[in-house]
Amino acid sequence: MSKRALKKHLLDLDNAALQEQIMELYDRIPAVKTYYDFVFNPKEDKLVDEAKVKISNEYFPTRRKRARKRRSVAQKYIKHFKTLGMNPLLLVDVMLFNIEIAQTYAQGTTPQPDAFYKSMLNSFKELVQYATYHHLLEEVGDRIERIVSLTEDERWPNATLFDEAADPE
Repeated sequence: MSKRALKKHLLDLDNAALQEQIMELYDRIPAVKTYYDFVFNPKEDKLVDEAKVKISNEYFPTRRKRARKRRSVAQKYIKHFKTLGMNPLLLVDVMLFNIEIAQTYAQGTTPQPDAFYKSMLNSFKELVQYATYHHLLEEVGDRIERIVSLTEDERWPNATLFDEAADPE
């Protein structure tokens, strides 16, 4: 169904029928429930804290011995927060935390597989692009610089690419 057809259909409904359809969507589709729960009671700080705990458990597990180091866990939260329309500054904070916790894990350990460095670079590029788009580089510039300098200090194989990605112009 096209947007135009949907709009026409919704205009034809009376208020009670429209309310009934929205309630049915709320009951049947979890994504709609999640959206309305967020819109009317955002609790963004709580969501960010939960995401940070899950992300840090990927590198510093509390219930198992080995770190999984899955970038996909952080990406799932970032995508979800974008869909909800979360405050961009809080989303950038989660993106930064993801890279910072991975760097903390990699410090002083044996070299990581190349895929680890590549995925962190991809996360970093996404972060810089998102922060640039939302005009947040000034607010998070010092954290971005720390990430770049740590990649150089720890001699990451792609440290120069981090430095290039940090300068969006």
